[in-house]
This record gives sequence, structure tokens and C-alpha cells, in this order.
Amino acid sequence: MAKYAGITTWQVRQIWQAADLKPHRLRTFKISNDPNFSEKVVDIVGLYMDPPDNALVLCVDEKTQIQALDRTQPGLPLSEGRIGSRTHDYKRNGTAALYAAFNVLTGEVIGRVEKRSRSKEFLAFLKQVERQTPKDKDLHIVLDNLSAHKTKEVREWVAGQPRIHFHFTPTSASWLNAVEGWFSQLERRALYRGVFSSVPELKSELKRFIRIHNRDLAKPFKWAKNAETILAKVKRAKDALPN
Repeated sequence: MAKYAGITTWQVRQIWQAADLKPHRLRTFKISNDPNFSEKVVDIVGLYMDPPDNALVLCVDEKTQIQALDRTQPGLPLSEGRIGSRTHDYKRNGTAALYAAFNVLTGEVIGRVEKRSRSKEFLAFLKQVERQTPKDKDLHIVLDNLSAHKTKEVREWVAGQPRIHFHFTPTSASWLNAVEGWFSQLERRALYRGVFSSVPELKSELKRFIRIHNRDLAKPFKWAKNAETILAKVKRAKDALPN
């Protein structure tokens, strides 16, 4: 650009800074093409902002392929004037899958750690959630469109549970599922700096984090934007796309 405009690279940087231009930065996005996008947004946001009486709203998802990573050498600890450090390379010691149900009213989480993430494990987790929640309350479960959530076995079991109601997010709209925010906390606080020499050690840390979260960190979930605001923003984004 400097060569094309006949100026120096320093001048280009000054112009960008003055205009608050940051061309090196890039944001990713994906606009859902779900034909029922609007209806699903209204449904799920309604659950968050005006939950049904005598019911629990649970946001459910699985975090798959969580790796038990061990560094090839011991890291240097944090000390005065020096940040903590670790080797750039690591050893893989296996994986685990975490199923989580985030209670919108309390912020508490029901969790289950499995070796794999199939319909079989998902159904076992649903049965655990059904056992661990008050029997006099309906369960409104928000989840995504993973095929394991819609198998014949899952549909038949849910059909026999009149208090359980599924609410599927639109395709390419996992941001509507409140449990994704909790998964981000898990990644930052327990996994990113974690060192795990085995899968059992990883599983123990996942269970420990859930215990501590429910005891000390859980708080009611607050959804700020109504459905009309979200739909208007999505429409603006679609209108801005080139034809």
C-alpha cells in the first residue's frame, strides 16, 4: 500500500491509527441458514427471559475430545518479575468427553464424564439429569442439532418422559446455548494450564471443577438481548453480504 500511494510505511501506519483501521485483524462469522431460525430464536430467548412456571431450563451439550496433555518437561513456576512458563510441545495421554447440563436459574451444572460421545452416552446422561432433578418440575432442555441428540433411542425415551421438552438451537447458532459460556470458563480455568499424565487424572480435574463451580461460582444466568434485537442484527448482517 505504501508503494502504491507513494508514501512511507510509517505514514500508512499513522493513517490507519488515526482512522482506527486495523486491517490485520479478522473476525469469523456464520449466519444460520436454518429455515426456522426466527422461531427457534424466539423460543429459546423466551425460555431465558421468561422461563415457564414450575420448570427448570437446562442448557445441555458435550465437550468432546478433551485431551489429557502432559508437557515434555516440567514448567517453571510463576515468581516475582517472571511469568510462568511451559514447553511448547506436549505428550497426548488420551481423551475424554464431558456432558454438561447448565441450570439457567441457579448457574449450577450437572456433569458426566465419558470415554466417548455417542447417542448411548448422551442417553445415559439424560437419564442422570432426570434422576437428579426435582420430579415435580418440567425440564426444558436447550441443545444443538447433533445427530446423537435425535436418534430413535433418544426420541423414544423422551416420548416416555412427559416432563422433558427439547428445544433445538438453529443450525450454526451454538451461541444461543448458555452452556457454551460455562465451557469457556472450564477451558480457561481448568484445562488451558492443566497438566495431565493420564485420562483418570483429567477426569478427576473435570469433576473437581464442577464441584467447585457449584459450590463457589454458580450464579443465575442473565440473558440481555431480546429476540427482536437479535433478529434485527442478523437481518442487517444478511443485508450486508454481497449478492
